[in-house]
Amino acid sequence: MLTASVLLLAALTCYAALCWMKPFGTCRKCAGTGQRQARKGAKTCRRCRGKRQRLRVGRRLHNAWRRTYSDGTR
Repeated sequence: MLTASVLLLAALTCYAALCWMKPFGTCRKCAGTGQRQARKGAKTCRRCRGKRQRLRVGRRLHNAWRRTYSDGTR
């Protein structure tokens, strides 16, 4: 039980560090190409809008928390 808790805490710490150092990750929908295959050819990926990268979920949560905190303490 203790080992699982330590491993989970280590994984969360590593993910938090990754979100801090590299807040953007490759788009999973288009695999970082910026385009999706369609019947009539390639189209711009709607998820990343052709930029090939998206904001990570952890960074998005951090930004929302910081925004809520700063709005509440003004």
